[in-house]
Amino acid sequence: MKKKIRIIAVVLVALALIGTFVVHHFWNSRSNRSSITLYGNVDIRQVQLAFNDSERIEKLLVDEGCAVHAGQLVAQLAPQRFRDTVARCRADVAAQKQVVARLLAGSRPEEISRARADLAAAKADVEAAKARLVNARVLYSRQQALARKQYVSLQVRDDALRGMQVALAGLNAEEKIAAAKAQVLRLAVIGPRKEDIAEAKAKLRSEIALLATAQKDLSDTQLYAPARGVIQDRLLEPGDMVTPQTPVFTLALDDPVWVRAYLPEPELGKVALGMKAWISTDSFPGKRFRGWVGFISPVAEFTPKSVETTQLRSQLVYRVRIYACNPEHRLRLGMPATVDIPLVDNPPHAVSNHPCETR
Repeated sequence: MKKKIRIIAVVLVALALIGTFVVHHFWNSRSNRSSITLYGNVDIRQVQLAFNDSERIEKLLVDEGCAVHAGQLVAQLAPQRFRDTVARCRADVAAQKQVVARLLAGSRPEEISRARADLAAAKADVEAAKARLVNARVLYSRQQALARKQYVSLQVRDDALRGMQVALAGLNAEEKIAAAKAQVLRLAVIGPRKEDIAEAKAKLRSEIALLATAQKDLSDTQLYAPARGVIQDRLLEPGDMVTPQTPVFTLALDDPVWVRAYLPEPELGKVALGMKAWISTDSFPGKRFRGWVGFISPVAEFTPKSVETTQLRSQLVYRVRIYACNPEHRLRLGMPATVDIPLVDNPPHAVSNHPCETR
């Protein structure tokens, strides 16, 4: 019994020594490694190209697999409806410009001269009405004196009174007409109200804005590639009716291209943004692509099941992007890739917009 206990103790001690050696060797090998190897897949961005308005497609200029550059025309809507809207808006702007010009120019000299002549005629009519009133008053005064002495009938006196009243009413009417003519002349000399001019100018700005919107709608009948890439899918055909929610093409952007990989938490302190890296794939044996660490996630996560690593899957990892120089467009979406990040003589560098041009 004692012999068995001694044998078990010896075995346990031996296992402990072996475990200590293995762990020590493992950590020493990890600390002495000259590079870190990561595994992931090539990733790119995709853009759904769609028109900004609803209309029927007139023509499509590219097909699946076509390489396009930024600003290249790829599709066209039927433009006639938008051209008509632009023409109408231009006419509205032209008409409103004339309204503003007319208000700014003020009254024409001929209009002012005519208003002065009308006022002079109205004043003459007032003077004539005053003379008729004076004559009517004198006549009424005479008829009233004669009626007291019964030289004339009361009817004659009453007729003279009514004549004086009519002359007074005529004078009042002529004075009102003269006042109106004077107001017309004053307004003609002053010109349009500043509020009317401001209103006309504001309406002109509104018409110009509507014209700009119509021109933008017309330009939106042409669909352009926003960046360089490859047409991945052609989803519609000429004659199809589209809306802003209906994609016409799927564009795969080939710049930038990166490898999506996961960095184990113990290696996090060894990798920094801007460090150089080398990317290799099974599709191009012996070919290595230059790259650099462009992104390290600030949030830890568990290793995805789709990623093959030599570490335990249950440990925490950080998602990283290793951007790749891909001048010949060999790296494609979803391609499995191996990334080697040197740890010796590999200081981090500032990441520019186009690092491949200087690396």
